Amino acid sequence: MDQERRDVLAQAELDTRAVRAGQVRTHEGEHAEPIFATSSYVFANAAEAAARFSGDQPGNVYSRYTNPTVRTFEERIAALEGAEQGVATSSGMAAILTTCMALLKAGDHLICSRSVFGTTTVMLTKYLAKFGVETSFVSPTRLEEWQAAVRPNTQMLFLETPSNPLAEIADIAAIAEVAHSCDSLLVVDNCFCTPALQQPLALGADIVVHSATKYLDGQGRCVGGAVVGRAEQMSEVLGFVRSAGPTMSAFNAWVFLKGLETLRLRMEAHSASALTLAKWLREQAGVEQVFYAGLPDHPGHALAVKQQRAFGGVLSFRVKGDRDAAWRFIDATRLMSITANLGDAKTTIVHPATTTHGRLSEEDRKAAGITDNLIRVAVGLEAVDDLKADLSRGLAAV
Repeated sequence: MDQERRDVLAQAELDTRAVRAGQVRTHEGEHAEPIFATSSYVFANAAEAAARFSGDQPGNVYSRYTNPTVRTFEERIAALEGAEQGVATSSGMAAILTTCMALLKAGDHLICSRSVFGTTTVMLTKYLAKFGVETSFVSPTRLEEWQAAVRPNTQMLFLETPSNPLAEIADIAAIAEVAHSCDSLLVVDNCFCTPALQQPLALGADIVVHSATKYLDGQGRCVGGAVVGRAEQMSEVLGFVRSAGPTMSAFNAWVFLKGLETLRLRMEAHSASALTLAKWLREQAGVEQVFYAGLPDHPGHALAVKQQRAFGGVLSFRVKGDRDAAWRFIDATRLMSITANLGDAKTTIVHPATTTHGRLSEEDRKAAGITDNLIRVAVGLEAVDDLKADLSRGLAAV
């Protein structure tokens, strides 16, 4: 992309950047982004090959870490998040692992919200710990716990907000101050909001990670991830991708590019339907409690209004009863998909305690509020009245 177009896009609104950022046309003059389905690239001569491999000359080297389609996606998600640089990965978990492996070392300490995706917790405690990185878990909403957990060797703070699945809202700006007071990095998983609804870097975070599998795609087609932030840190992140190979494919990058073009429109629609369903669920006799930050009495509502543009498409609720009651509810639905994925055009329903958070100990699930009667719904783009009817089927079975 020529510099003049880059300058125009830098001043453009989010919708325009979601459609145009990173786009580079080849000599064919194509309008849609092409898929560069190649593993390697041909050099004009040996000297050019040497210059490309050493980094002295810009250009493609090998698709494990340089591919034009992937680069377009990286530039676009970075533009949407207001970051200097983006790095694509093979999955959302690969994005988190890559960030930790690139920026932490043996002897370092990490502070993590206890309300994160269950696999994130497993990765930190079972695998990253093998390399000498210790993790402390704290409440996402109690700032004093973040402050008290800081040690001389603390190098990173990690959170997701809204949290999965209870929609707890962490104060990004306040936790960023804690991180920076001890010369640490704040990493925020922005999967549930996406840059269409929340921009953590503008609130003080240093790095944002994504499971592109979710809302960035929007139709449940591909698995992928992304890390965005300052060029200084992203150089290390890209270095890990180059060496270890958790690489996004060109085809998946192309699919995500198409998803980004409709991101804001979808996120607004998901949010509107989720809010309607959350309000409706609160009125149902078989529902014990609803968790959605769009509800005015949610503990994090005021903060969500401050740092988000809307409240997202994921809600959860506790039915009256035990695990069997929750399972009967889920099994009685006929429209919703029983799957752990989210961010899809199709509404999904799942039992967190035995799926997304099933590998956690009972003690850890209890600490995170993952009870046996909790159900998570990721609201899709179907008609709201049809979704209400399906939830009514579930309620009738409890």
